[in-house]
Amino acid sequence: MFAVRNEESALDVVQDSMMKLAEKYGDRPSEELPMLFQRILQNTIRDYYRRSKVRSLWTTLLSALSPNDDEDYDPLETIAIESGSHTPNTPDGQLQQSQVLGIIEKEIKSLPARQREAFIMRYWEDMDVAETASAMGCSEGSVKTHCSRANHTLAAALKAKGITL
Repeated sequence: MFAVRNEESALDVVQDSMMKLAEKYGDRPSEELPMLFQRILQNTIRDYYRRSKVRSLWTTLLSALSPNDDEDYDPLETIAIESGSHTPNTPDGQLQQSQVLGIIEKEIKSLPARQREAFIMRYWEDMDVAETASAMGCSEGSVKTHCSRANHTLAAALKAKGITL
């Protein structure tokens, strides 16, 4: 079984698991609850690691576009290159950054609406599966499916354009 090493994240995982248990299985006999909670907790931990892995993948890609000397740089803020708030040191670097961000923005816009919505809420807005499902008016399973498909589509599109992580 996995372990969540960050104390705040571990507490969030346990709290989310307890809420799921209470919401979905509160009417069950008390002797069934420990086994149900164990299964819910395992699944919530898996979701936490999956989400962390995907977030890390996108953070790595986008942080590769940041200037080396700016710790507070947020690559998501630079999607609007026209503002000129963050520009690389060389004209070539500026052109490359602009092109890559344009490609990423175009590929995200070309995703089907539900995939784009789930992807942005989960990985950029940092919403969990339940929050995203509630906001989208669908099941948690649908959110996971939309996010998975969006990730695969974006990764394939970026790879086809020669952008590697």
